[in-house]
Amino acid sequence: MSLINESHDSLIYIDPVPTEADYVIVSNLISDELRTVDTSVTHPLLPHAYAPRYPELLAKEHERIESGADREVGINLSRYEALEAPQNTSPNSDEKNPQLLAQWRETLQKAYASSSYLSWRQTNLGLLEKYGKNQWLIGNSQLEDILKGLETELAETRAQVERIEYERRAQQEAVSGEMATLDDTWKKGIGRVIETEVAVEGLRREIVERKRGGAIIAS
Repeated sequence: MSLINESHDSLIYIDPVPTEADYVIVSNLISDELRTVDTSVTHPLLPHAYAPRYPELLAKEHERIESGADREVGINLSRYEALEAPQNTSPNSDEKNPQLLAQWRETLQKAYASSSYLSWRQTNLGLLEKYGKNQWLIGNSQLEDILKGLETELAETRAQVERIEYERRAQQEAVSGEMATLDDTWKKGIGRVIETEVAVEGLRREIVERKRGGAIIAS
């Protein structure tokens, strides 16, 4: 929805270029008008400011950046490194040491996670070696198609802009003579109006003076 219903299109191809003095006058007029306006309050027709809603992870990252905290680099790979086994004991003594049993249980869980990660990594590397090249070529081909489409759209848009500019220039130049005549007629009309107002004011003063002179003679 347009905030301003009026249109003040400039005729850039036939209008005279404003001078520095014109810019100064306009700037002063704008400054004088702004002094009467409360710039701390937005216009009622302006839409409310957009308040973005970020996902939780992105919001936390924004908070981290604002706080200046260090960024976590990648994935912590220490869990996949070689593990050191707890102290080895005899089977019978483990039952009497629950803390040692908990250490073995934790180590086995980490070893299972590391084994699963390495197994999946080996599988993925094998798939990448087998199909990666073709997928890379297909991806490049798709990107080239997208790029060609964007370049075609850009060329069409540029051609449309040039065509509109050409039509606009032709229309303005076609009516430049008529606009100059109308502008000259308008200026002459304003001049006649001013001359008429001056003549009327002179007649009014003359009538007032004659009335005053008649009143003085009568008295």
